[in-house]
Amino acid sequence: MTGKLGPEALAEVLAATGADDPSVSTGPAYGEDAAAIDLAGAAETLVVAADPLSLAADAVGELAVHVACNDVAASGADPRWLTHTLFLPDDDSERRRTVTEQVDETASEVGVAIVGGHTEVLPALDRPLCSMTALGTTDRFVASGGTEPGDRLLLTKGAGIEATAILATDFREACRDAGVSAETLDSAAGFLTEVSVVPDAAAVREAATAMHDPTEGGLLTALVEVARASETTLAVERDRVPVRPETRACCDALGVDPLATFGSGALLAAVPPDRVDEARESLSAAGIDAGVIGEVRADESADRDDAAAVGRDDTAGTVRLDGDRIAEPPRDELYPLWE
Repeated sequence: MTGKLGPEALAEVLAATGADDPSVSTGPAYGEDAAAIDLAGAAETLVVAADPLSLAADAVGELAVHVACNDVAASGADPRWLTHTLFLPDDDSERRRTVTEQVDETASEVGVAIVGGHTEVLPALDRPLCSMTALGTTDRFVASGGTEPGDRLLLTKGAGIEATAILATDFREACRDAGVSAETLDSAAGFLTEVSVVPDAAAVREAATAMHDPTEGGLLTALVEVARASETTLAVERDRVPVRPETRACCDALGVDPLATFGSGALLAAVPPDRVDEARESLSAAGIDAGVIGEVRADESADRDDAAAVGRDDTAGTVRLDGDRIAEPPRDELYPLWE
């Protein structure tokens, strides 16, 4: 099955961490997209995150840079360096040039330097695959699992930003045939310029107890990941989640839930109630819209009988969407369109 491993299968992978190193203050864990490494003799922490990207064919290089840098930014760091591993299905010089130019231009826009990587042809692929490792530094690492009961949940920009751009480019004809206007599709395709959350994170990180950027599986998966990482319950109201008209049009046309599909471009942040106004003012000053979509509560899934009823061994953390319990991350709703 295409997509992320489920929590149980992923746990097996995350259990293989190699040699112990006391300088690793945050290592592999479900819901944590970046590692934190304490540098000997330095006041700053090195933040490292890695991500592959292949399915967004028209903008794979651009999105790959943003997705990797977003993970570093959502950990409270400023992205500074990238390594780029590129697998190509053939030795097509035009395709190679297109991807590398996308990577170069986007890295320049974000302000990160590409410091190394690897490139090769792999005929088993049917499209390019970019695997990025981003690195940055911070004096305050913000973990996904830092939420506290009472925190408010903020979401910047809106749900499904990345998916909207993909639908309007890779699936433009299908959207058009389903009744989406050319004007709407042109506007939606422009969302590719908004998938970075580096400015969002920089604006809110001083107030945030936790940050996370929705990617595959969208906002709902991000909420599950944060809930499990922090062992809390996240209560969210669907009507309070910002969804742009272009996102609604494209998703409705192809039967996609905007809360359950690729969400790069939005930042999910937990903020203490007495700092919500401060966070929103900081975001507004940066020209970034944000809405309060819910709150953090004590972990209701600590009830072992309730956990057993839904067949989970890992019982920490759950999500309530309009009161309905979501215990497992959904499969991204764009995948069936590629299959």
